[in-house]
Amino acid sequence: MRKTLGIFGGTFDPIHFGHLRLALELKQQLSLDEMRLIPGHKPPHREQPQVSSKRRLKMLQLALQDCPQLQWDDRELNREKNSYTYDTLRELREEFGSDISLVLCMGEDAFAGISTWYCWQEIIHLAHIVVIARPGWALPDQGDVRNFLKQHQGTVADLQRYPAGKIVMQSLRLLPISATEIRQQIARGESPQFLLPDVVWKFIRENRLYQSSSP
Repeated sequence: MRKTLGIFGGTFDPIHFGHLRLALELKQQLSLDEMRLIPGHKPPHREQPQVSSKRRLKMLQLALQDCPQLQWDDRELNREKNSYTYDTLRELREEFGSDISLVLCMGEDAFAGISTWYCWQEIIHLAHIVVIARPGWALPDQGDVRNFLKQHQGTVADLQRYPAGKIVMQSLRLLPISATEIRQQIARGESPQFLLPDVVWKFIRENRLYQSSSP
């Protein structure tokens, strides 16, 4: 049976239970052999993270230390250039070969803007794309993204049948937790406890991250 490797990227600024639970449910629901969380270094489509790449990686490592079903991958942090998904998938394909199934997971909001991504039409030749439905979001009825979906839409079974090439729509339970809101709470002197792992919250306090007076 073809091995399946899930990829879940983000700034993780900071990592929280919404990220972690979604990644775990994706791994289980899609029957993935492995799920890697890949923090971005210089995201090209959003503001630069408030906290350094080194500290965001440390928080991710702390969050995953008791969860063997999820792994972290720091390959994007080792580049000085922008964190392009195309480059990451190309690296993974070169590393694992042509037979493994690469499964890129993203929210519906991200997929709606995929036509602005670097080499976006080439991504489907390197990996499958799993799109997670998000409340309040709907894909456009026409245009490049809709045509892209129509051309490549497949099923969960296709993730093991082929190494790449299919777009699969999924509905999962999403915890309404926002990293932006967590940062804002901390800046106001409030506690985000129970929104993220205790070990991550401890690291944030010890290093005085996200406080309004922090650099």
